[in-house]
Amino acid sequence: MSKFREDTPVERMYNGILKENPTLVLMLGMCPTLAVTTSAVNGLGMGLATTAVLMMSNMFISMLCKVIPNRVRIPAFIVIIATFVTIVQLLLEAYIPFLNQALGMYIPLIVVNCIILGRAESYAYSHKVIASFFDGLGMGLGFTVSLTIMGALREALGAGKIFGYAILPGIYTPISIFALAPGAFFVLAALAALRKAIWMRKPRKRPLPEGCGADCATCGISGCVGQSAHSSNVVKQSAEKAQGIISDHKEGK
Repeated sequence: MSKFREDTPVERMYNGILKENPTLVLMLGMCPTLAVTTSAVNGLGMGLATTAVLMMSNMFISMLCKVIPNRVRIPAFIVIIATFVTIVQLLLEAYIPFLNQALGMYIPLIVVNCIILGRAESYAYSHKVIASFFDGLGMGLGFTVSLTIMGALREALGAGKIFGYAILPGIYTPISIFALAPGAFFVLAALAALRKAIWMRKPRKRPLPEGCGADCATCGISGCVGQSAHSSNVVKQSAEKAQGIISDHKEGK
């Protein structure tokens, strides 16, 4: 369970970046993830473009959820998403042409990116506008962080640079496989495994079971939070009682 209250901006950001990261946890949007992360700049650019589309499409779909008929919701989602993808592409072409050229066809393909369609269907269509906006922002930032880290690692190992700047000594021999498609799979697998290992180290507490009356003394369900606390209290009280009996016995002597 999340430590934040559900559907708040902080919880949505936490969910998208860490808990349900679209790249490292949900494994969505693998086509651009593997294709464009040959450098940190490409990964950052693709992630930010997707984030902008996610935020705006989530917000508009949430606003129009009562207007869009349920039978045609998917075509309506695609029209809304395509509108914002076109805006993003035109802005990139006008102001950042080198990035638009580097990303190529993967910018138009944002329209059918399963991250955006998935959030529209599973969250934005049934939640309020503000929560949907921050859900898009959280998912987009999670996607951006993952792609940027992947691009930085592949660029560093495959070319000895990060963001175009040399970071490794001249004697370093680049590992060319990381600049190719197989290197993307290796880096993705390593990051997903690292994230899983770190996440599994976090302590977990089981919630109280549904319908629990908080009567731990007669409860037959083991492993819940209340039962664990009750067991600790019983042990503590028994130790204190035993200590008191020993003290009384010594004083009696």
